[in-house]
Amino acid sequence: MPFKRNFANATVIALILLMASVWLNILPVQAAEYLNMRDGGSVPLPSGATPDETYETIAYLSFRPNPIGVGQPLLVNLWFQPPLHATRYFKGLSVTFTRPDGTTDNIGPINTFQGDATAWFEYVTDQVGTWKIKFDFPGGYFPAGNYSVTAAYLYGNVINFTKSVYYKPSSDGPYEFVVQDAQVLSWPPSPLPTDYWTRPVSPENREWWPILGNYPATGTVGGGSNWPAKTNKYMSNYWFIPYVQGPKTAHIAWKRQGAVGGLIGGTMGQLSYSSGGGGPSIVYAGRAYETISKIVDGQIISVWRCYDIRTGEIFWERTGLTQTPTMITYVERTVAMVPGEEAGRSGMNVHLVYVGGGRYIRYDPWLGNVNLNVSISPMTTGTLYASDYFLSVQNIGTSAKPNYRLINWTIIGDIGFPSGTNWRMGVINNISWPVSSVGTADYEAGIAVTTASIVTPGAGGDPLGILQVPYGQRIMAASLTTGNLLWNITTDSTKGTEGFFSGSTAVADHGKWAVRLNDGHWHCWSLNSGQKLWESELSSWPWGTFGCYGVQSYGGNIIANQYDGVVAYDWDTGKISWWYEYKAEYPFETPYQDNYPWFTGTARIADGVLYTYNTEHSPSQPIQRGLKLHAINATTGEGIWNITGCLAPAAVADGYLTASNSYDGYMYVFGKGKSATTVTAPDVIIQKGDGVVIKGTVLDLSPAQPGTPCVSKESMATQMEYLHMQHPIDGLDHDIQMTGVQVKLTAIGSDGSVVDIGEVTTNAYYGTFGKEWTPPAEGTYEIVASFAGDESYGSSGASTMVSVGPASAPIEIPAQIAPPDYTMTIVAGVVAIIVAVALVGILLFRKIK
Repeated sequence: MPFKRNFANATVIALILLMASVWLNILPVQAAEYLNMRDGGSVPLPSGATPDETYETIAYLSFRPNPIGVGQPLLVNLWFQPPLHATRYFKGLSVTFTRPDGTTDNIGPINTFQGDATAWFEYVTDQVGTWKIKFDFPGGYFPAGNYSVTAAYLYGNVINFTKSVYYKPSSDGPYEFVVQDAQVLSWPPSPLPTDYWTRPVSPENREWWPILGNYPATGTVGGGSNWPAKTNKYMSNYWFIPYVQGPKTAHIAWKRQGAVGGLIGGTMGQLSYSSGGGGPSIVYAGRAYETISKIVDGQIISVWRCYDIRTGEIFWERTGLTQTPTMITYVERTVAMVPGEEAGRSGMNVHLVYVGGGRYIRYDPWLGNVNLNVSISPMTTGTLYASDYFLSVQNIGTSAKPNYRLINWTIIGDIGFPSGTNWRMGVINNISWPVSSVGTADYEAGIAVTTASIVTPGAGGDPLGILQVPYGQRIMAASLTTGNLLWNITTDSTKGTEGFFSGSTAVADHGKWAVRLNDGHWHCWSLNSGQKLWESELSSWPWGTFGCYGVQSYGGNIIANQYDGVVAYDWDTGKISWWYEYKAEYPFETPYQDNYPWFTGTARIADGVLYTYNTEHSPSQPIQRGLKLHAINATTGEGIWNITGCLAPAAVADGYLTASNSYDGYMYVFGKGKSATTVTAPDVIIQKGDGVVIKGTVLDLSPAQPGTPCVSKESMATQMEYLHMQHPIDGLDHDIQMTGVQVKLTAIGSDGSVVDIGEVTTNAYYGTFGKEWTPPAEGTYEIVASFAGDESYGSSGASTMVSVGPASAPIEIPAQIAPPDYTMTIVAGVVAIIVAVALVGILLFRKIK
């Protein structure tokens, strides 16, 4: 039987018994008075009985929709007046359906809910045509006596009725409704957002639920049609964050410096100071919660801060807290107001929780105030396995002779009062346990594994000492439901290589338990039997044998960082499902042949993407160049994006990833940002037939780099490294060609006509674009520039106007009359003048002579 069902049943039974005992204990002990305890249900009026009180009843029948499509469920609601006491309910109700062909279908007997005299059910129609529906109540009798409240906040109270009462029969209907071939449409679903979106999300967008998860993923998180195949529905140490979106590009939304870091220089030469920028421990409803150190009035104090995961805007800061929360729990009211109420979710509460130091502390996510702080003694801490349900191990013996108990507990308050007082730890079950800790658990299988080192005196060191080298391991599995030790085996310590590479690589999932041993292979055992199932393949030699201090489990694979890449091993066979490599582009930058190291066990899996990074166990100075944060397809092992930096991934939620960079001491937040589009055109009226140049920009509005050009996904890492890490814009790979984003240009005429001007790509270095266009006709055009957005930016758009007047009239030259020929006239005149001058000269000569 699944662990979930056992725990759920145990929880319900324990809470019911506990709640009943609390209320019954506060009543006077008068056992004889309750010997005639009655069932709360009505009975037919006994023959010959005369009730002390008699009432008419009014029956009400409601159904929807009308009309309805064949095969669709019809919702039927039933209720009465007058109302009933909280201890009672009506029995024997019936509803009769008459089909179009005259056949009938009687639904009943139906019982109402206790106290409010209501009932409901769904009925699926199977014929097209006109149907009839009728509700009948045969009457109900309640004898005098004692009745117990079994619902609502008065749970467990016993009420004595000194008189009997009878409620007369009544009915409602018949009514007609139509069943048609065509299906009746419901509320149209809201598609998941592809553009920039923010919190809070309207409840009318209910289909968005698969992306509205929070960080970290703790407790029972599985379920739903979108749950990844072959992934445990309980969180253990898998580092899988379900129900969230993650960034698909290297776009930086904002950043914040949390420490001094970077190249020191000067007398220190090429040495660097490495310090990370921190990050949030919780992200809930788009709000990140983080503890930082800050100087206040000259003193360094611890400050708990809440800020917007999208922008970094600080909502509030609190001081004086001794502990801050590390997990999120969702608490539903444990008592329904009426039986059948769906999980009592009107009493839903969300809490930020810390468990440790013998205390359970609950915080309000809105203002961060403590609203509950109770002792969990004798336990000091607990492991969350479901929302607000914990496992702890207690030793009721001595250190020399331990007697361990596995305690399954939760926090409960006064019955029916979710916000009441008298909160305390409620023990659901308490079973014998063979070891001192819960161990590594597969909660779905209901089995946990603990281990112990086997140290040889000659090679491994003193078995009782501190410095030990395990040459073998003892592996023990116990049932979380019974506490029984299921199996106890040892690896072969004579080989010298069957000790753990690191205990942090142990993982239990899919009914199996696996760990990397010092031989470089993963070894896997059955959780039920302890049978050795497989020994994994090796990806390469020798660096494929060298792993890291961590592990992930997702999609039927063990996913592990190694010194030759990131490798996924099939949970069923141990064979390699995929292998992601990151090779050094330049020699001498890595001592691991041409592999960059993946020592860190820090990784997050969200939205089908594995986020992890390159680093070393004990990095040498000067710091190795070329380390990167990588986003890898968690199903196929294909690379999606990467960016320079020793960036340890942390919180993932709402499409954003926080990562602490020990290269420079900053926390970077990757995710989608807002964009701004502008567009302009000439401000003068142009003439028909003239062209215009449409110009504009598409710029990034993200707090990290406001006013800079939006660039393509392929250019994103280069752009971010240039803006934030002072890398050359051409990148180290000079084959990279920076590209911008696509802008669609459309003209809308004053007559309603739409002209597709076309698409244009922005200049990646300046964010500008331009395109020539000749309007086809006179009139006014609205020019719309639209950037559809992508995985890095939200959409944006802008518009401008172009006015087109009539074309200029052509210049017309009138017809010309042929001019007279003045050539001979001019020549004759010239000759006459010459002759006249000659005659005057002759006369003067004669006169002088």
